[in-house]
Amino acid sequence: MKILLVGGAGYIGSHVALQFLEREDQVGIFDNLSSGLKSNVDKRARFSEGDIRNFDQIAAVLEEGWDAVIHLAAFKAAGESMITPEKYSHNNISGSLNLIAACSKAKVKNFILSSSAAVYGEPEYLPVDEYHPTRPANYYGYTKLAIEENLEWYSQLRDLSYVSLRYFNAAGYDNEGRVLGLEANPANLIPVVMEVAMGIRPNLLVFGSDWDTPDKTAIRDYVHVTDLANAHVLAVDHLLEGKGNLIVNLGSENGISVQQIVDTAARSAWRMCQGADAIIVNMNTSFGIDIAEDPHQHRPLRMALRLVLGEPALVQQPLHEGVVFGDLPHLAVAQQVES
Repeated sequence: MKILLVGGAGYIGSHVALQFLEREDQVGIFDNLSSGLKSNVDKRARFSEGDIRNFDQIAAVLEEGWDAVIHLAAFKAAGESMITPEKYSHNNISGSLNLIAACSKAKVKNFILSSSAAVYGEPEYLPVDEYHPTRPANYYGYTKLAIEENLEWYSQLRDLSYVSLRYFNAAGYDNEGRVLGLEANPANLIPVVMEVAMGIRPNLLVFGSDWDTPDKTAIRDYVHVTDLANAHVLAVDHLLEGKGNLIVNLGSENGISVQQIVDTAARSAWRMCQGADAIIVNMNTSFGIDIAEDPHQHRPLRMALRLVLGEPALVQQPLHEGVVFGDLPHLAVAQQVES
């Protein structure tokens, strides 16, 4: 198969590409490198630098003929979207409409959207399933919902089928160390914690210490990035088998609190370096309130992947010490590579 990953040089995209390449599919990467890295592009994949906001650029690549397109090129910081909505409307909405229209023009019939559980907003019941009302609480979540709505319309008006994968937080790296490029300017909790643990950034600000949880910090839903990558592969197979449109949650069903993440990172960092001064084992944590925090990320998602896509639970990478925090040695290696 020929699979085009739009935004495929980023953190999640590079892991998705790896899964397709391992089963010997032909993979193309289209990326503007605003947050992705050229070093993340596997030598077996074909790379095209370009931007979804430029219709001619993406249309030219799509005219080469692809069995499926995977869209991973959206901006994703919920807090930033509330401060600079123009950035998100221009890229996430206008750029995505360019991509969808270019797929239609090129007769690409299968479209995978790497979406977000931020489309749900404040939960009316738990765990959140795919039938939950969609009322986004931030502009980022709205942009993902807008993309989904346009995909639904195009599926009715054009010969286009889609799968939308909704999830919150990706975690970890490829266990075999085949992806070394770090995410540029990460905003998600785990990579930020890892950077503090490695001394890359000076401190960690935890947003909120009065949640209705055992340790008073927010509980979030995480999925290992390799599991997310496999889900994208299964989604492509779902469409190529003619099974039709699908919206599905990807979650672990078991949340982890912010404080648990911080404490485990500190323990892992200490053991990895045996007390070396280069590691900030204390984590230098403070508490505060900030618009960048998405208050709805502490809600668990129902793990529908195993139910709909026909696979057993994919959580082969349990989110515990030594797996999530395999990021620590990964960061050390990446620093050596970049220096």
